[in-house]
Amino acid sequence: MYSGKQKFFSFFLILFLIFWSVSDLYAQQKGADKVLTHNDSLVQNEIDVWDVWTDMWGIKNEPFSDTSKLKKDKLYLSLVPALGYTEHTSLLVGATANFSFYTDDPAKTNLSIITLNGAYTLNHQVTVPLESNIWTKGNDLDLIGDFRYFKYPSITYGLGGYTTLADEDPLDYSYIRAYEVVAKQVVPDFLAGIGYNLDYHYDIEDFGRENGIETDLRKYDGGVGSTVSSGLSLNLIYDARRNNNNPQSGWFGNIIIRPNLTLLGSSNNWQLLYAEFRKYVRFPKKSHNILSFWNFYWFTVGHAPYLDLPATYWDTYENSGRGYVQDRFKGPGMMYFETEYRFRIMTNGLLGGVVFTNYQSFSSWPGQKFDNVLPSVGTGLRIKVNKHSNTNACIDYAWGINGSRGLFFNLGEVF
Repeated sequence: MYSGKQKFFSFFLILFLIFWSVSDLYAQQKGADKVLTHNDSLVQNEIDVWDVWTDMWGIKNEPFSDTSKLKKDKLYLSLVPALGYTEHTSLLVGATANFSFYTDDPAKTNLSIITLNGAYTLNHQVTVPLESNIWTKGNDLDLIGDFRYFKYPSITYGLGGYTTLADEDPLDYSYIRAYEVVAKQVVPDFLAGIGYNLDYHYDIEDFGRENGIETDLRKYDGGVGSTVSSGLSLNLIYDARRNNNNPQSGWFGNIIIRPNLTLLGSSNNWQLLYAEFRKYVRFPKKSHNILSFWNFYWFTVGHAPYLDLPATYWDTYENSGRGYVQDRFKGPGMMYFETEYRFRIMTNGLLGGVVFTNYQSFSSWPGQKFDNVLPSVGTGLRIKVNKHSNTNACIDYAWGINGSRGLFFNLGEVF
């Protein structure tokens, strides 16, 4: 797949960018995300799709400008229907709703967001995730929730970074996730919290490979019909973003230590270690264009259930690895890096574009060896759905290796 020089160059590039960004994690934030409070002199005459729609009917709205005031307790709703196609889902229909609001003075409190997303596919998949990030007065508390129900016939390809499309293994299962974290601000932008995390997979059915070779799923988990991962988590969070619908500057960091215990109902004892970092830079400095970086490290210790192992597109917001189908790669450990450049196409903010590239690497099984990098590249459009909450509808197309490619949708920036 790759020569030794190509592997070395890819890893060197990732490490260089990671260490460059991490070195500044706790540096003084000179430019807070002022777009949220709209004190940024660059914000002028913003419009969104609602303005376009009302203008078609002769209704005039005031353009969003520096003098516009965001208000406490006012709900900023973004609703987008979804119609798409991927190899993993076939035809997909659904809708995503984004509810954004401030619980207190917008100049002193981060934007709170609740996202509800429902979808049905021709592969008979049903997904209903509800995600929330609610900030209390003065950012004193951050309440982070992630609740999901999936009925999910799908495909897995086995463990490690060298699997091919020929390793396709159809399976079916249902899935319930219930995560809730309460984080307390210790110093400005830095929080510490505890949470409870439940992953319950049931009615698991492995249909096996066409050639009859035993699947990694059966080798790893022994053909069990259900698994439970239940544990408390310690969460350390640094969040200098003011609007994670569309960050304009700042840092985000998150470290999670989660022991899953039979005492709390887990199928077996195992631990999850997760570290994530994001950075956003205006480039050029006096523009709305954003150069963004995202990297995370996701490791398991002990025997985590197969369906709870790190995998492509199974990060918290199911956005990693654009260019590959979900679960295309999986392993006991995962390292990930992505960079994206976001730019305006229209000066009023209605239409924008992105280019991006990402790299992922998975540890082998048995063992924990990382010995290859899986890249992809892509581009996309951004359509302003709500100018008040700065929420974009994202439409991306990406290419991976060995013929992998796909069309990807999101409400709010991918990271």
